[in-house]
Amino acid sequence: QVQLVDSGGGLVQAGGSLRLSCAASGLPFSRYAMGWVRQAPGKERELLAAISWSFVTTYYADSVKGRLTISRDNAKNTVYLQMNSLRPEDTAVYYCAARVLNIAYTSSEYNYWGQGTQVTVSS
Repeated sequence: QVQLVDSGGGLVQAGGSLRLSCAASGLPFSRYAMGWVRQAPGKERELLAAISWSFVTTYYADSVKGRLTISRDNAKNTVYLQMNSLRPEDTAVYYCAARVLNIAYTSSEYNYWGQGTQVTVSS
């Protein structure tokens, strides 16, 4: 059974940083692309960042370029999202997501999802 467990969310002031983690089990992690998606109240899901199984390809949404960094540790079956210079508009539930091999550029193309972790940025 595939399981993705998101963690690391919380309340932070604008300009602050958070590091999200997603621990995967039940799948060959090193053969899966991983992504981070967020959904704010009343808004559609937004793919923020993704990294391919081979580490070669990464993707960042324009809204977060320069502020977020995705990384993975295949030995720990874990993907991370380092978030810096956070803004109130970054407030949302953040989900990790997985799909086989190569990254996709829309959230609907990811097959497995974490339960989500809330990030709240105060002004």
